[in-house]
Amino acid sequence: MATIQDICALLESIAPPAYQESYDNSGLLVGSPSTTVTGVLVSLDCVESVVEEAHARGCNLIVAHHPIVFGGLKRLTGRNYVERTVIRAIQLGIGIYAIHTNLDNVLKNGVNERIAQALGLQNLQILAPKSGILRKLYTFAPASHADAVREALWQAGAGKIGEYDCCSFSHTGTGTFRASDSATPFVGTKGSLHKEQEEKIEVIFAEHQTSAVVGALLRAHPYEEVAYDLVKLENAHPRIGSGLVGDLPAPVPMMDFLQSAKTLLRAGCLRYTAPHRDMVQRIALCGGAGSFLLSKAIGARADVFLTADYKYHEFFDADKRITIADVGHFESEQYTIDLLAEQIRTRFAELPTLLCSHSTNPVRYL
Repeated sequence: MATIQDICALLESIAPPAYQESYDNSGLLVGSPSTTVTGVLVSLDCVESVVEEAHARGCNLIVAHHPIVFGGLKRLTGRNYVERTVIRAIQLGIGIYAIHTNLDNVLKNGVNERIAQALGLQNLQILAPKSGILRKLYTFAPASHADAVREALWQAGAGKIGEYDCCSFSHTGTGTFRASDSATPFVGTKGSLHKEQEEKIEVIFAEHQTSAVVGALLRAHPYEEVAYDLVKLENAHPRIGSGLVGDLPAPVPMMDFLQSAKTLLRAGCLRYTAPHRDMVQRIALCGGAGSFLLSKAIGARADVFLTADYKYHEFFDADKRITIADVGHFESEQYTIDLLAEQIRTRFAELPTLLCSHSTNPVRYL
């Protein structure tokens, strides 16, 4: 039987918590990791009605996109919907897991990829790739064991660049060392200077993989003392970051695209700026509140920027360079529910994984 920790591990392999924004609060918010899961209810939000539905349908874990708890809770008295939701979940023994901006920030199986797929976009690229999350490891292995060390690093997740894996660089040289009397050298003689033909191996990986990669290196390396360097890279990660940009298979009339987006995203309305051109093909998008990405969308030469939560004065920033289309927050992220359910069902086929039966969208249209 799957535990809450098993579900957490799956979700965090798709969207590592390290990729969430600093203000966010993704992860297990309520419940014990060791609890056996009877069923999972997937929802965009976790509010009181969702907790009651989970209980009624035999689910003791809720997986939501938006965290019910953003800031610290100093007391639980039921004075607002956040406290009431948490109290009720605890009373019913229901866990709550949130997977928010970390899921927004991954390209594969992320929030924005699912929107792009619904719109039929191709050639997808991250709109604002994140920098500072890549690391490079340099190590030195005897030539006889270099292949084994490289393989161990790859198995730990290092050496992946875009659609390529097993990426590394090596060059040969001579390493020198002298073992003390208390050492247990793999090669050489205690007290004598030794020269060994070695390979310098370089691999890159994401920061959150550091422990696994270094651990694999130490286990695979034959030396008693393993020499290695870790370096922080400023390179942008091409598959991690905010928003997406992609292309329609062929140009379409602007108003046809906007009407299609409204229909596909089941939007009650779509707010947009004056079309600045008749035909469109290149589309930028960001699920949820994405106005901070407008300059990136313009820089990517997108014809339309599809997102949500635009304020009145922010619409002026289109400035005849792009058409902004605000489809609504819930509407832009609604496919996230199916995405998460599919991932859980693929790994835990025997576990009841249900979709929330009612919309948690707090906005109504008249």
